[in-house]
Amino acid sequence: MSKRTRAASLTTFVAASVAFGAVLAGPADATGKDTSASKHTSTNASAKATKGKASAWPKFLSASQLPPHPSSSWTAGKVTDGVPDELRFCIQDTLPGYDSRYRDFRTDLETNAQQLTFVVGSSAKAKALATRLNKDIRACATRIEQSDPETEAALKDYGKLSVEEGAHAYGLHTETSWGATDINLYSVGRDGRAVTLVRWAQMGDFSDAPVKAFKKTTTTAVNKLY
Repeated sequence: MSKRTRAASLTTFVAASVAFGAVLAGPADATGKDTSASKHTSTNASAKATKGKASAWPKFLSASQLPPHPSSSWTAGKVTDGVPDELRFCIQDTLPGYDSRYRDFRTDLETNAQQLTFVVGSSAKAKALATRLNKDIRACATRIEQSDPETEAALKDYGKLSVEEGAHAYGLHTETSWGATDINLYSVGRDGRAVTLVRWAQMGDFSDAPVKAFKKTTTTAVNKLY
């Protein structure tokens, strides 16, 4: 199948396909301010040992640290336990058993973003998790096309980022037969026992992706973990 750059955003793609088990969330409970997370119930035994300590859980991006939007400011939702629907399709095989929290970000238009962070029992386990997440993202275009013959998907590898234990950035463009187009940017980064995944999305194609600004956002996200 040809890899045309037609931008049917994975957001639109996921929202249109219940088979993927994910529905695009509406605007997060956005406040524009950083809000603290509620007490988390850990699903990871070693994470439970540090539960309740304010300094134990990594910090999240703030709204001002997302790639600037030309006509709308970002607002940030609350830090929430679990995994956002927008990320489930690409990484569903890696999810079970990990302690995670996420934060939604929205503009007044269609642009949205999420940050998902995992805390595991050791740096070695975090390295293995980051490797699996990178593998999931690299395979996501193929998974999309296999799941829906009406959608074409293409992946671009934007390379490694030198921050803490490392990060990697990607672009994913999808196009449906009915004309929906989206461009998504993904990154995976690690610091110690923490792994973070950042996603940015809007309607468009690769030419609409703020790659440089997204790499800066990723670097900030990883630096803020610990």
